[in-house]
Formats: sequence, C-alpha cells, structure tokens
Amino acid sequence: MNALVTGASGFLGLYIVEQLLARGDRVRALCRNRSRQLDGWGVETSVADLRDRPAVIGACRGVDCVFHVGGMTAIGGRWNDFYQTNVLGTQHVIDGCRTYGVPRLVYTSSPSVTYEGRSQRGVNESAPYARRWLCHYPRSKAMAEQQVLAANGHDGLLCCSIRPHLIWGPRDRYLVPGILANAREGRLRRVGAGDNVIDTVYVENAAAAHLLAADALASGSPSPGQAYFVTQGEPVNCWAWIDKILTLAGLPPVRRSISPRTAWLIGAAYESAYRLLGLRAQPPMTRFLAAQLSTSHYFDISRARRDLGYEPKVSIAEGLRRLVNAGLQ
Repeated sequence: MNALVTGASGFLGLYIVEQLLARGDRVRALCRNRSRQLDGWGVETSVADLRDRPAVIGACRGVDCVFHVGGMTAIGGRWNDFYQTNVLGTQHVIDGCRTYGVPRLVYTSSPSVTYEGRSQRGVNESAPYARRWLCHYPRSKAMAEQQVLAANGHDGLLCCSIRPHLIWGPRDRYLVPGILANAREGRLRRVGAGDNVIDTVYVENAAAAHLLAADALASGSPSPGQAYFVTQGEPVNCWAWIDKILTLAGLPPVRRSISPRTAWLIGAAYESAYRLLGLRAQPPMTRFLAAQLSTSHYFDISRARRDLGYEPKVSIAEGLRRLVNAGLQ
C-alpha cells in the first residue's frame, strides 16, 4: 500500500507510520515541520500546513489510502484556528482524495464529539453528536468527522472514522508529561470524589486500529461510513490510574482535591481571562477539563472488534512497563 499520513510527526502519527513501514507499506508524510525520525526512516515528507489547500491536495497524488491524523488538539485557543485547521483542513484532504482517486480515507476523530460534560458509561456509536460544546476542539472534530463520513461512497472513496480515547505511551509529549509536570509543581488536584471511571488507549493499540480500519475499507464491508470507539476495553478509575503513573515516576499520589463546581468556575474564569487578553496558550484549567476530570467516560468497543477485528494487544500493565522502560519523565 502507498499511504499518506497527515500529522505524521505527531505522537499517534509516528506510530502509524512505524507500523505501516514494519509491514512493508510505502509512506508519505505530511507535516508542518521536518522530522528527524521520519527522515531517519527514509520517509518521503511533504512540509505543509493543513490549511494550505494546494499542498494538501498535491500530497494525495498516487496514494492508496490517507490516514488523516493531523489537526489542532488543544483545549484552549480561538475558534477560527480550530475551524481553519480541523474543519477546512479535513475538507482539503477529502478534496485531495477525490482529485486523485484515492480509494480509502481513515480519519482520526475523538470520543469527545459526543461529550456534553455528563458521565458516559459504556456508550456505543449510537450516541449522538453533542449539542453543547465545552471547548472548540470537540466541536471542530465533530464537524470534520461528519464531513468525512458524508464523503463516503462518492467518487469511489470509502471512509471511516476512528475515535481513540486518551492516548498514552512512550514518546507522548502531552498527557502523561502534563500529569507529571503538574504534580511536580504542586498543581495537581483531584476533582470530585475520585470515583469516576475512564477509558484510555495505549498508543500502539490506537495505531493498530487505524491499520485495521484501512484494511477493512472495501465494498461490501460494514466499515465504510462508520465511526469506531477505540480503547483498551479495560476501564479504570481515573485517579487510581493517575496515582499509578505518579508512583512509577517516584512521585506521591494526589492528596488534595476540589469540588467539580469549583473546578468548573476556575476553568470558566481562566477561559474568560485568556479570551479578554488574547492569549493563545493553554489555560491550566477549563470547563472541559474540569468535566473530564470529574465524570466517567468509557465506551463499548464491540463494533470495532466485530467490524475491524480490533483487540488491544498491549495491556495497560504491559503499556506501563514499556512507558517506564522508555523513561517516565
């Protein structure tokens, strides 16, 4: 297979590229900046922003499948930035597929497209898109996912969407490093009673799901036009999982806590202040983050198992062992 991976130098993108190369596929990367790792692997790289329509369309030439992983993932920032990158950028990818007759498109979405701030316990893909958005990221991802799924079946293009939840593992630059940094600076607080249950997914499992999705996209298969939740299939207590990571890093567990309402109000205040000051940095707390840290959110992955043959090959325990061996910092 000749594959194009957008966002190939990012956390998940690198693992998708790595797994494609390992099985003998040829890969072209689309990234905002060159990557030493991709260069070392001999990957052809197109340096461009997703907002650059001609460049994105051109990168689709001669490929059999596009893995559209790239996008803006922050929980703070301006709507126009999210719209330009995640919504219009995705339309550019779709246009590129149609222009050059690419037969398959796998889109990286997020379970947050269905999240309104309330607990989600074992929900499946029948859950509707949210009607109330707590930040720009899930709204833009929902709009982009709907574009991808609506494009399925047009001009010979088959599409599906993968919704991995809380990806972690070696080479992570955000989730686990953010937890450890906040703990070391004394800013980590348990939000709520600490009994909320969440899903996560080890990065190699998330990458493997994308390859399975690409292989399943064929006429007569149930996967075209579908979205799939992808997790470990092993929900955990949110704060016990965080404490386990802290322990492995030689840090004490979280001892202080605040109420969900207090966290929500702090998040709302930060959002207002950042908006008024025109700051683009990530606020230390937002309403979305306050809700995520105090509610349960875990998902039924039966559809991915049935349609894609997905199974999380790397367990949480094994993933944590690999994370420690890679250097938990």
